[in-house]
Amino acid sequence: MAPPAYLLAIQMAKRAKPESTTASPPSAAAKSGAQDAAPETPPSPEALARNLVRAGLKAQELAAANFQRIAEKPFKGPLDPLNISGALVSLTKAMGTSRETVAEAQKAWWRDVTLLWERTALKVIGGEAKPLVEPSPGDRRFRAEEWRSNEIFDFVKQSYLLTANAMQDMVAGLEGLSPEERRRVAFFTKQFTDAFAPTNFPLTNPDVLKATLASNGKNLLKGLENIAADIARGQGELSIRQSADGFVIGENVATAPGKVVFRNGLMELIQYSPTTDTVHARPLLIFPPWINKFYIIDLRPENSFVCWLVAQGYTVFLVSWVNPDTKAAQKGFEEYMCEGVFEALDAVEKATGVRDPNCVGYCIGGTLLAATLAWMAQKKDARIHSATFWAAQTDFSEAGDLQVFVDDAQLEALQKQMQESGGVLKGSKMAGAFNMLRANDLIWSFVINNYMLGKDVAPFDLLYWNSDTTRMPEKLHLSYLRNCYRDNALAKGEMEMGGVRLDLSKVKVPIYLQSAKEDHIAPARSVYKAVQLFSGPVRFILAGSGHIAGVINPPAAGKYQYWTNDRHAPDFDAWLPGAKETAGSWWPDWSAWLSKLSGDQVPARQPGDGKLKPIGDAPGTYVKVKAQ
Repeated sequence: MAPPAYLLAIQMAKRAKPESTTASPPSAAAKSGAQDAAPETPPSPEALARNLVRAGLKAQELAAANFQRIAEKPFKGPLDPLNISGALVSLTKAMGTSRETVAEAQKAWWRDVTLLWERTALKVIGGEAKPLVEPSPGDRRFRAEEWRSNEIFDFVKQSYLLTANAMQDMVAGLEGLSPEERRRVAFFTKQFTDAFAPTNFPLTNPDVLKATLASNGKNLLKGLENIAADIARGQGELSIRQSADGFVIGENVATAPGKVVFRNGLMELIQYSPTTDTVHARPLLIFPPWINKFYIIDLRPENSFVCWLVAQGYTVFLVSWVNPDTKAAQKGFEEYMCEGVFEALDAVEKATGVRDPNCVGYCIGGTLLAATLAWMAQKKDARIHSATFWAAQTDFSEAGDLQVFVDDAQLEALQKQMQESGGVLKGSKMAGAFNMLRANDLIWSFVINNYMLGKDVAPFDLLYWNSDTTRMPEKLHLSYLRNCYRDNALAKGEMEMGGVRLDLSKVKVPIYLQSAKEDHIAPARSVYKAVQLFSGPVRFILAGSGHIAGVINPPAAGKYQYWTNDRHAPDFDAWLPGAKETAGSWWPDWSAWLSKLSGDQVPARQPGDGKLKPIGDAPGTYVKVKAQ
């Protein structure tokens, strides 16, 4: 129903001004700040035509090279690793048994599009017409002025939104889908509609058209160069660059001073240097996720959680997991408990003389910590005094969109992929799955910025960390996905580790649960379920923002807010209405809770004061290992 694409180009050519050479920036997730392709003055139709021809030839070269790579190295992996075909089969069956729902959705869509044509025609002849549909408040794709002021672009935008909304509404109304099938179908429907947004195509993106006219097509040539570079960087696979390489671990990220005081084949243990004369007697031991590198909590001094904790008078120990290779392929939850948690506890005791530190588990590190606590409770092992969980899940019955990746077909395909790679999952594969959860911000905004606008990404520490991937060992990763995401065995008391059936209700140590309102990886509703699983005193708080900013929110920034409610409601929806909102960071609330469990003040401990001597400077060596 959209007008021919060439009309858009004509409209842009008519309205383009020679001095308008800067396109609207990409989404906030991109943070590129990069320069546009250099414009030519005045615009030259000959130069534009010449560069378009060159771009076409370059595209042909890239396609030929790709076909050559395929011929020389045939693809051996599963043809449908995400089991999209299974979702399509479920969708087709449901549409066949919900014909009235489908027919009503089609009628409603046709009615809306007809009305949109009428309103667009009214605007063309100078009338006033309110938009039939608007982008959601968080949708940054349609920020350019042309999406509102230009009748054709406004029509394209609204027709896309109407169609995308109609498809998603129809899927939501289909009968005959199980909850798992409905979740998968809805997820891939959104992926489809996001991919076909008009912003993702040069002739229907006003920013790209402006950049093309202003630079006589140099943006497209530069974009093709960026594609070629990303394919080379991904060793034949497209690896979209999110940040320039302007960071060196230990020099401008992960700079908190400290020493590596223990190392084994699975982890390095860092003890950070104190910045106060006295510290709490009981140290703090942090277990970050092994899916990412730890330095998200020590990104820069001004937002370093580590630096803030040290400044509050805590002796901070932090585990830096190894970036596993094929030697670690058959290490699972039990090995990560014994060689990770238990050996870290032993090391902290040797370094400080304290047998029972307070512990923190972040994301999947929290899941490991919870499982370990259940194991320790069964064995009457009291070496953990309290546990704090940052954005960590124990009950996965409502675990969010990541659940779409854990049906049996996908897990079987994933296992084959890992076996073909020597028993590990490449970091790029894991990053791809997480990027799909926020495709518009973490995929399509960079496609537009890097390949269509021809910009170079600027250094951005958070996105550099996001792209600094780690590998996953086969046994550990499959065990986590099967036991937690697929079967929810940990919450049900059906998961076994080291010969012990894990029962979280046996855990009675004090617990602090942090969640975030907009967390799409560990949804607050899911995190809250742990309140009902542990038997000891539990404090649950809800922070503003998402999975990263919800955790990393230094008080000095004065951003976001958090909610508290001392009443233990049966579920999150019952807890939230009575919660009190407090402006700013949740860190002081946690420190107030933690300090009461951390003992009296003692002279500050320097790394090496105890029985463990430093074996290297922080941030250690494991965090610096790169992996595709």
